[in-house]
Amino acid sequence: MIVLMSLLTLAVTATVQAQIQTDPEKRAAEIQQQRDRATKWVNKLELNDPAKEGRVIEVITTHLLAVRDWHNTHPFTEVPEGINPRTGGKLNKLDRQMIAVSTIPSSVHTAVMDGLRADLTEPQVEQILDEYTIGKVAFTMQGYRECILDMTPEEDASIMDMLKKAREEAIDYKNNDQISAIFKIYKTQIEMWLYQNDRNWRKIYKEWVDRINAAKQQ
Repeated sequence: MIVLMSLLTLAVTATVQAQIQTDPEKRAAEIQQQRDRATKWVNKLELNDPAKEGRVIEVITTHLLAVRDWHNTHPFTEVPEGINPRTGGKLNKLDRQMIAVSTIPSSVHTAVMDGLRADLTEPQVEQILDEYTIGKVAFTMQGYRECILDMTPEEDASIMDMLKKAREEAIDYKNNDQISAIFKIYKTQIEMWLYQNDRNWRKIYKEWVDRINAAKQQ
């Protein structure tokens, strides 16, 4: 646990450390807020092991604070309003914020995943990751299954694997807009993968929209 805390402390900038020193009451409230979130998530696992629950709560709390602190000390203004090489337009505020906060040390992610896996089964780890990302894997996967009526088991497994990668990456971002942006990256990859495997995604999506509109008219 000491090693874990040391790794995550690397993510706390001098600005945050100064804030802690000058406003300890505010910092204590922030810590308690994140601990309450972590406790709520861990309680859903029904571990029935106070020692294990305490360790997992501490791992999640420390990670949530590290992500929050990195976000709050790396505003979008750190990134110039340059060109978006993917679209040719200018980077918008969310683009710039994503670039800024994506510089969070990889040790932060490694520490939380190692900490979770030290005490939890893989299904329990996945449940915690779903809490971070408000169930986006299941919601998005259901959408693909509704669109692709003849989806094969292999396609299902491959799409699910990519969405799970999106989920794990997204836990290092602070808010829903940023989490959705990470999932959008992977959804683009999924749709490219479908094209590469002889699936016309644009046609599939249009047919799904047509089915939805037809159902509304009945």
